[in-house]
This record gives sequence, structure tokens and C-alpha cells, in this order.
Amino acid sequence: MKYADTDIIINRSLLNRLEEKKKRLDRLRPLKKDSLQKLLEDIRIRHTYHSDAIEGNTLTLQETKLVLEEGITIGGKPLKDHIEAKNDAEAFDLMIKLSNEKKAITQETIQQIHEVVTKGLLESSGRYRTENVRIGGSKTSPPSYLKILKLMEEFISEVNSLKLHPIKMATFIHFKLVAIHPFLDGNGRVARLVTNLYIISKGYSPIILKKEDRRRYYSVLQKADKGDLSPFAEFISRAVNESLMTYLSSFVKDDFLVPLKELAKLSSYSQEYLSLRARQGKIDAVKEGNVWYSSKHALNQYLKIIR
Repeated sequence: MKYADTDIIINRSLLNRLEEKKKRLDRLRPLKKDSLQKLLEDIRIRHTYHSDAIEGNTLTLQETKLVLEEGITIGGKPLKDHIEAKNDAEAFDLMIKLSNEKKAITQETIQQIHEVVTKGLLESSGRYRTENVRIGGSKTSPPSYLKILKLMEEFISEVNSLKLHPIKMATFIHFKLVAIHPFLDGNGRVARLVTNLYIISKGYSPIILKKEDRRRYYSVLQKADKGDLSPFAEFISRAVNESLMTYLSSFVKDDFLVPLKELAKLSSYSQEYLSLRARQGKIDAVKEGNVWYSSKHALNQYLKIIR
């Protein structure tokens, strides 16, 4: 299958909004070290929770925070879930370290991340699988283990040669790694970390793919399996847009994220109306749990459009 920038379509309005946020964030660089460190610590916990939860880990967000920050063992929860959380947080740290060192995506860096993600959980940690596997619930089977080395060589070559917009390349990287399924286990978690390694290298902020979006996540991956990467690219774009909102919220007063209930007081629109527009993607917003958050800046941008 060939991939060209024009083959992967992202809503132009969404792409423009996230690029505008990236430019505003770039103008703030270098970011304040203390604020950046605090922000990354929060993202580290939330990324670990959501990435693990997508794969079936039963720890809650608060329990994940306790395991990582206090070293507490949660009663009634499997030991495997605790190890996964600690591993994935350590792998997130490794991903940040690799990005700070401007390390390229190679077979070695991918295997290095996998080794941390699966240590103590998988005998073949850090090594490509040597047997064939099936993915439960999937209509497609990963390629034979005999093809993995060649497919990974081709994948790295494509990463270095394809001329794609960074968001589209991030989409390709994630999809291709999951499709090749080079490891016995941990492929999804590794793909999410490697995708972030690439995104950060292009000046974007790290993304979190959320447990609540799991069904949609698998749905767009299935469409990518059939050759259409556009729905997955849009999915990734929305995650990038949310991440940039979170970053700006930490450094710009008017971008501070507040519940739509509070934001509604600053306009003539009700919370219900703003929530509808947030769900439709018409106003930039971030959903945490059951609560939508947005900012004065996002509200003002929306009001400019509809006037």
C-alpha cells in the first residue's frame, strides 16, 4: 500500500485550529521549566492510566496515581496491573529522555521502549515475536513472524522517506506498528509511546488516547486496516488539539481550562448549548470524565466565527 499526503484527509478547520495553537505555543518557548515539569508529571500519570486501561488494566486514575507517586499496592487489584503501571510510567520517562536527546525512531529505540513496557511481564521483552498470533475480536491477523524483520526494516525506511504532514505521519506510525504487531504483547502501548516520540520531535505536545474513546479508537484502526487512514488521522488530530489546549492552559491565562458551566457565565449561551457545540467539535473543548472544559480564548474564537 502506498501512502501520500493527499491520501489522508483531515478536516481543514480542525487542522487549522491545532496549527494555530502550535504557533502560539511555539511563541512561548522556551517554556518555564517548573511549569513544564509539573505538566509532564500530570500527563505521565494520565497517559499511563489511559494507555493501560485501553488494554484492560483495572486500576483507576486515582489508584494509578497512588501506585506511581506513593508506591502503594492497591488491595484486590492484580499484581500485573501494578507492574504495567510502573513499567508504562518508566517507559514514558524513557520516551521523554529519547526525545530530549533527539533520538530518531529506529528498530533499536522501539525495542528499547518495548523492553521497559513489558519487563517482568514477558520473557521475550524487547525482542520481536517468534511465533504467530491472533488478535481477539479482530477480523485481520498479524503477519507471520517470519516477515517481521523485513516489515520493520521497510517501516523505518518509510518513516524516513514518506512526505507526510506530521499529524499524518504520526497516524501512519501508530497504525503501521499495530498492524505489523512485532511483539507478542505490548504492541498498543509501545505504538502510543513511539507515536508520542515522533509528535514531540515535530514540536507538538504529547497526546493521550483515552479509555473513554476505546471503541472509536479500535473502529478507526479497523478502517485503517482496510486502507483508509483518514478517520484515524482525524482521531489523532483531535488528541493533538486537546493536548495543545492542555499545554496552553498551563502557560496562558485566557487559555486556562474551566468547566463549561463556568464558561457559560461569560457568554449569552447556556451550558447545554456550549456542551452541544463541544460534542460537535465546533468549540474547542476537553472532556475529563463526564465534564467538558474549555477556555475564554476558545469561546472568543467560536464567537468570532458565528458572528
